Order: sequence, then structure tokens, then C-alpha cells
Amino acid sequence: MHRPFVLPLAILGGSVAVAAECTTAAFEAILVNHPEATINLVEAVPQNGSFGQPDTDIPFPEKATNLQALCAVSINVKSSESSSYNFGLFLPDTTWNERFLATGNGGFGGGINWPDMGKLSQYGFATMSTDTGHSSDVSDGSWGLNAPESLIDWAHRAMHGSIVLSKEIITAYYAPPDGIKYSYYAGCSTGGRQGLKEVQMYPDSFDGISVGAPAWWTVRLAAITLQQGLYNRPDNSSGHIDASLFPAVVAEMEKQCDPQDGLVDGIVSDPFGCNFDFEALLCTPASNASACVTPAQLATLNKFYNAWVDANQTLVFPGAALGTDPTFAMGPSLSSLGYGLFQWWVYNNTEWDYTKFTFNDVLFADAINPGGATADNFDLSPFQDRGGKIIKYHGLADALIPTSSSIHFYKQVAQTLVPKGVSLDDFYRFFLIPGMNHCSGSTVAPWYIGGASQAISDITYSVPGYVDADHDVILAMVKWVEEGKAPEQLIATKFTNDTLASGIESQRPLCPYPKQAKYVSGDAKSSGSWECQSLY
Repeated sequence: MHRPFVLPLAILGGSVAVAAECTTAAFEAILVNHPEATINLVEAVPQNGSFGQPDTDIPFPEKATNLQALCAVSINVKSSESSSYNFGLFLPDTTWNERFLATGNGGFGGGINWPDMGKLSQYGFATMSTDTGHSSDVSDGSWGLNAPESLIDWAHRAMHGSIVLSKEIITAYYAPPDGIKYSYYAGCSTGGRQGLKEVQMYPDSFDGISVGAPAWWTVRLAAITLQQGLYNRPDNSSGHIDASLFPAVVAEMEKQCDPQDGLVDGIVSDPFGCNFDFEALLCTPASNASACVTPAQLATLNKFYNAWVDANQTLVFPGAALGTDPTFAMGPSLSSLGYGLFQWWVYNNTEWDYTKFTFNDVLFADAINPGGATADNFDLSPFQDRGGKIIKYHGLADALIPTSSSIHFYKQVAQTLVPKGVSLDDFYRFFLIPGMNHCSGSTVAPWYIGGASQAISDITYSVPGYVDADHDVILAMVKWVEEGKAPEQLIATKFTNDTLASGIESQRPLCPYPKQAKYVSGDAKSSGSWECQSLY
């Protein structure tokens, strides 16, 4: 039975705000001491209205809809002699909860994320997103060619500058007696990287962050994306695998690895604990050739599902999780998310021959670290010391960013902080989502937790019927920060056909790493039939 709907304003303890006028003149007065900032637009949006810039925000072609009455603002900031960035704000008229929440972007893309801002403003937050200094599709990084200042904006400068100025604007706009009560962040993919990078560089920016599938290892992620594509080039004649074989590969992995959580249901819950027999994929005289592989093709698969280790046993990047569909990485077309970083940002040469790619290119790119984007400062103690909280999640079937990269990050933080006497559980909880793809989506598994970049048809925000910290990662973050109650689990929801009107198909708990959900008894589609168990 669904729980009764609870107004988010009550959950977050907000009060009615008395806002300034939603006019250009009002914001000009607020920005009078910021000559670097100019106003792009100020627009009052009515209750149930919509807003967006689909003609210019290439990665976000849909408007935010069903909005509360609010003020939409866009501002341009000059960041150097050759660069500038824009950011947008949604400022609720009467339902502001006295809290600020920023959200992020995806891939190389540049655009203000009005859709996510719209969802997140429904809780009562004043929300912000930056275009990071350019307008482009997520796979197009050509804007960074010979543009080092633009790369710095994308990497971290636009996000931080937008946060600082947004807080100043919000404080002036609402004039709360005690200022902004709490500041939060929610983002996935590049948005996940942006959140981690911000708290690494500026630990006082946020009180809590929710980050999904973070692309934190910028150079190395591009490297593995390119390398995985090169593994399966057509000129690898003996080891090349036609994409038509990939469903059979995934099916065999599900067959062997699915039962480990106590239930056969088409969901691989523990790909890293599965003792997978790769040789079961080999063709025999009796095999169907459309559902098996040759020894040379098996070698290609082994490279994809295992870590790339190079000179002196150096880990270049972890491999894909068992059960992940290889089509994105090893399909017929190489992704520009791989070779593009090297052509456009490292060598500034669109003719650079990616087929000659080697580990030496990785080392060279590491040394350059375009824009300083990589978020690899594992000493998060400054953020932890001021009471900051991190909820991180990653889909176990993520084909764009190998799930193991998030596990590697977690372990590096542990190796940095545990010797100092810091318990990660006190401020950093990490949830793996079985069956979920990149940031969202699964045909069979519960995956929806109301996170950034997650969308269900007809849902404007949160999890209808379950607007609480057990089911909603945004509310879980807020509860941890403001009440000190850490999430012992998150309950993921699967809507039939990923549509609210079709009803809930199943729910299942997600467990803080390294715990895992195990089926106990009862209706397998009910979260109460599962429990989080330790592996040791």
C-alpha cells in the first residue's frame, strides 16, 4: 500500500519566503558590485508553468514543466579574457525552503540543466545549473580545441563561480534573517564528477552531495573508452565480435551470476563475486554459431571485462562489470568521448591518429590533465571535518562508466582516511544499483531513487506515494545532513514500462557498500522480502 503523500516543504522544515521582485531591475541591483556578471534574462513563471531554452541548451532539449510559481534567471559571467560561462536559477516565489541545491551536466556537454533544476525546485530548493562555458552535445568536446580557459571553466571554474554568485543572489533576493540554512548538490556522470571536484577543492560549498556514476577519472575514463573500442575494431579480424553476439554474452553472464542473491530474476546483483566461467561461451561442434565465440573473440571479451593493466602492472582503468552490455564500448562506432579528449584537448589536433593509441598517450594526457578536471584528491577529510555528507550511487550495468571505477574511488578514499582514524560510514555511503544502466534505466531491475538525471514519465519529482528518505536519495541526503540519520538502505523502485500511470512493478533495497541485498522470503517484488547483509 502506498504511503500518504507528504508535502516536501513540511519534510524540509521550510517557511514562506518574502522574495524580491522578479524583474531585471531587481537583479541589476543585486549584481551592482559584480561588473563581470551580466543578466541574460529574468522571467516570472506561473504555477504549473514551464521554462527552458531548448534552442540553445543542446543537451537539454526539453523544458522543465509543471513548475511551482518561480522566478527564472540566467546570468553570464566573464571568466577570463577569452571565456565566459552562464548559469541559471529557479527561485520559488512562496515555497522556498531556505535551502540551495546545485545540479550538474553530462559528458562534454554544455547547457543549463533546466529540467533537473525544475524537478529539484519542487522540493522547495532554490536551484542552479551552469552551462560550464559552452553549448554542445554530450559527446562533442570540439569547443575545447586550443581553448585552455574554456577547459578550466568546464573542469571546475564555472561550477564554483556559479555556486558562489548564486548564494549571494539568493541571499539578497530572499533576505532570510539567518541566510541560507543548508546547501546541497545532486548530479550524475560528469555531474557526479563536478560534485566530487567541488568538495575536494572547496569543502565549504555544500553540506551534502548526492553523486551518481561519477566520471571522476577524466583522462583515464576517456582512455578506457577509446581502448575498449580499439579492442574490437573490424581490423582485429580473428578477435572481432559482431554486435549481434553481445546479447548471447550477456545472457550467459546472467545465467551464471544471477542466482547468487538467492533468486533467479534476470538481475545480476553481485557481478564482482561471480566466479564466471568465460569458457562456457566458446563454440563447440554442436553450438549455434550465433550464440558462441571463438578463442580469439573470447580474448577480446576478457579484455573488456577485466582491468586494463599496463607497464609495471600499472592499473590504467578497471574493467566492465559482468553482465554489462558491451555494445556502447565495442560496437561498430568509436565514441568521441574516448578519442575526442585526446584529439581536441590533449594534442589539439583533429588529425591525431587514434589507431596508434598507446599507454604513453595516457601518461602524456595525465600530465596535462586538461582543465584540471580529474577529481582524484582522495583526502576528503576537510569536507568530512565540517560535517559534510556524501551519498554516491552507481548502476551495476553501466556501459558508459565502468562501475568498478566508483569502487576504486571508494577504496582509495578508505586507504587515505581509515589510517587517520576516519570511518567512511560516518560521512560517505556508496550504493550499487543492480541492473541499472548509466545513471538510470533498467528493463527488469528497480532503479528509480529520484536522483539527478533520473526521469519517469509523469513524475515531476521524488517517488509518488513514497516521498521519504527511504525511497528518495535527495531526501536521504537532507535527512542525514540535518537530522544526523545516515541511510542504512535506499529502496529503489521499478515502475511498469517506466511510467507512473502503469503502477509499481517492484521495489528492492540498495545497501551501503560493501553490504548486499539478499532475498529472504515472500514476494520477491516487495522490498520487505530482502535484507542488507554483510559479506563478512
